[in-house]
Amino acid sequence: MSKRKPRSIIYGLIKTMRPRQWVKNLALYAPLLFSGFLFYKPAHAASYFLQVTAAFFVFSLLTSSIYIINDIIDVEADRHHPFKRFRPIAAGILPVPVAVLAAVSILFFVFISSLFFPVFFGVLVLTYFLLQIAYVNYFKHIAILDIVSIATGFLIRIYAGSAVVNLHMSVWFLLTVLSAALFIAVAKRQSEMTLLSTMPKSATGLTRKTLTRYSQRLLDQYTAMFATATWLTYALFTFQNQVSASQLSASIYLNFPRSFQTQKLLMLSVPFVILAVMRYLQLVYENNRGEAPDKILFTDKPLLVTVALFGLTVFSVIYLF
Repeated sequence: MSKRKPRSIIYGLIKTMRPRQWVKNLALYAPLLFSGFLFYKPAHAASYFLQVTAAFFVFSLLTSSIYIINDIIDVEADRHHPFKRFRPIAAGILPVPVAVLAAVSILFFVFISSLFFPVFFGVLVLTYFLLQIAYVNYFKHIAILDIVSIATGFLIRIYAGSAVVNLHMSVWFLLTVLSAALFIAVAKRQSEMTLLSTMPKSATGLTRKTLTRYSQRLLDQYTAMFATATWLTYALFTFQNQVSASQLSASIYLNFPRSFQTQKLLMLSVPFVILAVMRYLQLVYENNRGEAPDKILFTDKPLLVTVALFGLTVFSVIYLF
């Protein structure tokens, strides 16, 4: 038993860090991808891709440290939750002192590492950390503010990715990210409400206080509003974004009717966004799977295929056409 305990503690620590949630930090690559500079390498510096990748790992460690802090603070509430009670700290697998030491050590590394990036990236790292601490201790217990805080975190990720390589992002894309983050956050509340609907109201308040302040009707309205805003703002972004045609594709376009000769080819990716939103709504309302967005992305084949086709379309339009 003594030989297995350190191994179980390490496993518990890795599980508490939630590396699967790092998929959210892929948002740092969005400014690089949509700007057309994915393969750009400036003189006397690492390529933009490598710079953003380094920032991705720093930001991912930051979010992992916050997950550890969150589980330390919410240990009692998690023990009343039907699923969160199995988290390592709540289940007693990961001792609290070890978790505290790990969180402090990771944060120290993150803040030191951020000094090697542009100043504004370090400011955003600090801002994200302060926002999440405020969320864990205060905002998560206030209806609406809890959802807005989650969406703000995604906006900070976008700005962090652009700050690393000094790129500009369209306001329509920022609105798309904001709408999508609000949509996913509300869908998460939808699923939590359904999962805990069989529990007494007092127990529901112990797991997440804000659930007692959302009605099902209100969540339905929020879900519909942000689902529509997600695909609509992205459509406006693609309409405003003009992709310069390569010499080869330009010669091909000449053989097409004029109605097909356009520089707004990025709009070809809009149907995949609409399909992804529709599929996500189906999973939330019919399968009640909105509580773990990262798990849905990796396990639901229709959604995974839709996201892959979306990425392939965007890449092809920007970098191949």
